[in-house]
Amino acid sequence: MAKNTREKIIKTAWKLFYEEGFAETTINDIIREADISKGTFYYYFNSKDDLLSTLSEVLDREYERLEGEEPEGLSCFDKLIWLNYEVHSFMEKNMDYRLLSYLYSAQIVKESFSALLNRNRYYYRYIEKIMEHGQKSGELTDEMSVSEMVRYFSMGERALVTEWCMNNGSFSLGEFSKRIFPKLMQGLKKA
Repeated sequence: MAKNTREKIIKTAWKLFYEEGFAETTINDIIREADISKGTFYYYFNSKDDLLSTLSEVLDREYERLEGEEPEGLSCFDKLIWLNYEVHSFMEKNMDYRLLSYLYSAQIVKESFSALLNRNRYYYRYIEKIMEHGQKSGELTDEMSVSEMVRYFSMGERALVTEWCMNNGSFSLGEFSKRIFPKLMQGLKKA
């Protein structure tokens, strides 16, 4: 029950951050929309700013959902490309580029926002599993370790999101990723 309540608060908050903007969303808005008490909110979070550090949780839930919906018959490389497109489309439809810009830059300067880079995240374990399988099956390169390939992949994903944010969300992140990401990831394929 407690996990569900916390997730409900996070989901509601991110929905409001997207629809209303982070600055315009109040704790009272979150409480009202989530249909919880003020005490319940403060049991899980000290402030609205605390919710910003939950970005990795929101994204990991999406990766977990997608793992259960993987199309059958995809090569490991195509699975990685599909996954990137799906997550970037999700981000485009559910996250304000201004807030993502702030959170990405905060990863560099604030230790409290380093959750996106935590290698114990579901995201990293999932990508690593795909790459290990791809390497064992001979589809993906053996010139890099799995760890290096995961870093290469996540660096490419961050680069596309950063480009989208720097251009004020003026193009479709999902469609841009669909066109560009396969070219960026060619180095993962076995020569």
